Amino acid sequence: MFLLNMNAIVGLAGMIAALMLTRRWKQNKRILLLLFNLGFLLVFSHKLFLFYLVYVALNYAGYLFLGQTASARRVWFLLLIAANVGAVVAGRFFEYGWSDSPVLGLFLTLGLLYNFLKVIDAYFFAYFFGKENRASLLDYANYILFVPTFTSGPILRFRDFMADTKKPYAVDAALFEESVKRIILGLFKKIVLVAWMSAVFNYVSAGELTVFHSVFLMVWFYIWIYFDFSGYSDIAIGFGRLMGYTVPENFKKPFLSPTLTQYWRNWHATLGDWFREHIFMFFSRKTPSKLTAAGLSMLIMVLIGLWHGFTWLYVAWGVYHGALLAIENLTNRSLVNKRKVSKTYFYLRCLLTQALVTFAVIVYLPSTKTDLILRIYRGLLTLPSF
Repeated sequence: MFLLNMNAIVGLAGMIAALMLTRRWKQNKRILLLLFNLGFLLVFSHKLFLFYLVYVALNYAGYLFLGQTASARRVWFLLLIAANVGAVVAGRFFEYGWSDSPVLGLFLTLGLLYNFLKVIDAYFFAYFFGKENRASLLDYANYILFVPTFTSGPILRFRDFMADTKKPYAVDAALFEESVKRIILGLFKKIVLVAWMSAVFNYVSAGELTVFHSVFLMVWFYIWIYFDFSGYSDIAIGFGRLMGYTVPENFKKPFLSPTLTQYWRNWHATLGDWFREHIFMFFSRKTPSKLTAAGLSMLIMVLIGLWHGFTWLYVAWGVYHGALLAIENLTNRSLVNKRKVSKTYFYLRCLLTQALVTFAVIVYLPSTKTDLILRIYRGLLTLPSF
């Protein structure tokens, strides 16, 4: 991850200083950002730099074409999306042993999974809005290559990023202080808490596992990945805002979610929002029926599982969460208004939601640790000997 590298942090700090020193230049945010994004990639990896030059150019051409063409727009829209989906699918297959090429693994790991979602969002914008508000190549490239969110989100909306490009660079003392504090908090989570929690997890998981060990590991791992994911988001949000762009919140008090539906609006919120907006927009542009909403919930969660990885465990994870969301939709239990229920009921629902999430969260372990995942689940059936 870029933002944990000290050279990267120094580079980002230098970029922010350059923006502050040139704030009277109206185009400083757009032009300096492009130079920084390209220079950052070039220093990091020549191969990654060349790949993204081609990737951005091809998709920008597709974006312009889709916005201008008047014939067979739906067909072209689907073909352009299919081409990008195909590239990610192929990369996933190579990642799981179909090829020994480290270059392909580098492309997939460093940004493509997140940037692919941004490319699709731009195609949706071009398809539904046509020639209006067409973005320049400079702004489109900045959107795809934006360094603070390049490898791990949060996922930027195309229309929001383009709106920010039109605003002059303006970071006052209050925003500067808030953003720096956010970066420090994120670094503390990633460098201190995550490292310590990882060591504890590895120590406990190395021994014999009973039901108590397995439950502990599931809960511990859940908190661990929260600090991991939210820590990176904190860093990205802080640097993004110091560079003049509003990076959206990715974690919105997910532990206080009384239903799974509300949980997925609060945990990795930009990923859940992306899938809901694009899948619902494409398959159900009107308010869906309960049955349609349940089916789309299942589809979305399976797709999110596959986005995380092409393994049967991720498919099972998607089916599990999809089924729970479908049940909530079909039984009218997808939303709980805190103001209309008792505190006891609200917090019991939050506790139930967290228990359901915790049961499946261990699947987020790397695919190389499938044996450990299964061992933890088997541990739930093993009573300790006294």
